[in-house]
Amino acid sequence: MGMGGGGSQKYNSEINVTPMVDIMLVLLIIFMVITPLLQSGVQLTLPKNTNPDLDPDIIKDSAIVLSVPDAGTYYFKKELYTGPAAKERLIERLKRAKKEQKPSDPPAIYIRGGINVPYKEIVTVVDSIRESGFEIIGLVTDKKKPGQ
Repeated sequence: MGMGGGGSQKYNSEINVTPMVDIMLVLLIIFMVITPLLQSGVQLTLPKNTNPDLDPDIIKDSAIVLSVPDAGTYYFKKELYTGPAAKERLIERLKRAKKEQKPSDPPAIYIRGGINVPYKEIVTVVDSIRESGFEIIGLVTDKKKPGQ
């Protein structure tokens, strides 16, 4: 007779999935909260278009995004270029980015121009991009919502 109170003990061979489900739900909630905060780039109001094409390459980490929130202010990814020699420094940075680009990286460079940026400024940015060696340029817009 054993000390456990007699009788035979049965082993439970079933997997208890309740703790696993709890952990998965907590992870799902965390990812749902964190994902919108991971948007890369500079916050600016983009021009709206009724039917913009979606390019899947723009969301890749290796994508080159140039933001122009105001005339004379440029962001290469998240690096700020402003001041009298901003455009020259930006061209040098773009040339370095072109040299560092891998064959698997998206070949395009994307321009995010703010809604209040003059057209002339965007044209000079396009000229600077072409001068640095990029040939494929994409302009980023937001989709118009019904009623706008």
